Amino acid sequence: MFTSDLRYAVAAVSDCGNTRPSNEDAFGSSAEHGVYVVCDGMGGAAAGEVASSMAVEEVMHLLSKRASTMPLEVAVEGAIRAANEAIHSRAEQNPQLEGMGTTLVGLVTEGRRVVVFNVGDSRCYRLRGDKLEQITVDHSLVEEQVRMGRITPEEALRSPLRNVITRALGTQASVEPDLFELEAEAGDIFLLCTDGLTGELPDALIESMLAAGLHLDDLCARLVSSANKAGGHDNITCLLVRALE
Repeated sequence: MFTSDLRYAVAAVSDCGNTRPSNEDAFGSSAEHGVYVVCDGMGGAAAGEVASSMAVEEVMHLLSKRASTMPLEVAVEGAIRAANEAIHSRAEQNPQLEGMGTTLVGLVTEGRRVVVFNVGDSRCYRLRGDKLEQITVDHSLVEEQVRMGRITPEEALRSPLRNVITRALGTQASVEPDLFELEAEAGDIFLLCTDGLTGELPDALIESMLAAGLHLDDLCARLVSSANKAGGHDNITCLLVRALE
């Protein structure tokens, strides 16, 4: 039985990185409504920025105003479906935006109850104590190859196909998100991030940095700075949510 005795603090940083001319990542957060979202856009010209911004705006809006009587999973799936339809429709109407899409990772909280959702390879992790756990599963070609035993996790990190995703918001008329239900404990830290972070920093380093006990703003800044020092080959977005008594 979930009880409503937790509150949540949030911090986020989004950075262009060292090599990209613009930032196609987007994020949104509302501790008041318990909604947190990170997206990594893709597409020619400014299409990636359009897709990620649309996804964040639509999902944040719909989940923030969700009816208390609606099951949380139903609300999440409905918001993702609406965002996908909006992006796909916009691309069909404007040839310059053809093929645009975005990853999506987010979580919604109701007391101790947490529903995590994702499309694509942006990730959600949870740090409990000093142990980091990846909650989401990448919708990517290399992740599928790992699951089928064709390559090892170590080979996946070096694969030239590691950025090929198998699901995205807006590229097709419909999309299937993954949902994960968790129970939060005081002290838990949830990390939502794009692959600009995880592509540069190994999980073990992220784990040690999150376990350092710093303020969330300082943790975000350190994570993004470390990813830039490691190469900064992509846009980097880090959003942290801490469960508090």
